[in-house]
Amino acid sequence: MQIQINNLQKSFGEKVAVDISQFTIHHGDILGLVGNNGAGKTTLFRLMLDLIKADEGQVLFTDSTGQLSNINPSESEDWKKMTGAYIDDGFLIDFLTPDEFLDFIAKVNGVPVEPLMSGSDGEDNPFATLYSQFAAGEIFDQKKLIRDLSAGNKQKVGVIAALLGNPQLLVLDEPFNFLDPSSQNVLKRIITQYHEKTGATIIISSHNLQHTVDISSRVALMENGKIIKDLPNEHGSAEKELEDYFQV
Repeated sequence: MQIQINNLQKSFGEKVAVDISQFTIHHGDILGLVGNNGAGKTTLFRLMLDLIKADEGQVLFTDSTGQLSNINPSESEDWKKMTGAYIDDGFLIDFLTPDEFLDFIAKVNGVPVEPLMSGSDGEDNPFATLYSQFAAGEIFDQKKLIRDLSAGNKQKVGVIAALLGNPQLLVLDEPFNFLDPSSQNVLKRIITQYHEKTGATIIISSHNLQHTVDISSRVALMENGKIIKDLPNEHGSAEKELEDYFQV
């Protein structure tokens, strides 16, 4: 999926949350979006996913197969079947168990969920073993409602649900939050292997610079709603500039 951002602006009262004149996310990019709190990362994601309306400008989607061309997500729903996203636990149905929720998401997307639930690898879901490691025996078959899970396990359910439909576009806001170090490393493997398998466009925001550098092909730095740097990241080349900016 290619995403073209044109003159996109969003303010909340006097606060300018997003002000991007032009920016392109190319087919197959893994874009790491970094910035301090309040930089506008989550607002940008919500604009892209048509969760809030822009004051001005637009976002346009074009998929790699030619089914969609310059589709404005605020004017069409065709992009939704090609998109997986997790921003926060508001994306979850918390009165269901994780098994029930993922079964629902699978049915909506028309994909089988049983290989994922069983944790066994298979043609239907080549990432089942990684998902099982990510869940770490704490999510599936526990008969616990999502609302009663820890923050980290809610995060895991949301990330797995976002991936379940094999999306061309994957959007994850701070996916490493609340995860223990082992789960963070498994998630990095899931993201990179999913990209290698599918060539999907992946956009991730994170405060963890090392994880961002490890998995991203590009890094965009946001400040006061603007993208002030667009850094190539071949072999981690963006790391030094990011560390200098954030004075790490």
